[in-house]
Amino acid sequence: MSNVSYDDFAKLDIRVAKIIATEPIEGKSRIIKGRIDLGNDDQRDVIIGGAQYYNPEDIVGKTVIVIANLEPKKMAGIESNAMLLAADVDDKPYWLTVNEEIPLGSPIK
Repeated sequence: MSNVSYDDFAKLDIRVAKIIATEPIEGKSRIIKGRIDLGNDDQRDVIIGGAQYYNPEDIVGKTVIVIANLEPKKMAGIESNAMLLAADVDDKPYWLTVNEEIPLGSPIK
C-alpha cells in the first residue's frame, strides 16, 4: 500500500449521512439501491454493497460515513452519487456508523 499525500486526502469530502430508503435490485445479489440524506436538502441515490448479507429494510435508518464527492458511477442502471465507507471482513462489509446524534452532513476531518 502506498502513502497518500495530505493534500490528496484533504480533497475527499467525508461526511455523516443517514440511509433513508433501500430496495433490492432485480437480478443483483450483491448490491442494494439506497438513498441517503446528507442534510440541507441533499439526498442522493447510492449503490450499497452487501446484499448477500443484509436485508435492504434492515439498514434503513443507519447513520453512516460517506465520501460525498466521488465521481458518479453507474451500476445496474443506477447512478451512485456517494460511497459508504465500510470495513471488509472476509468480503462482508461492516459500514462505519455513528452512535451519537450528529447533524447530517457534518464533515469528517
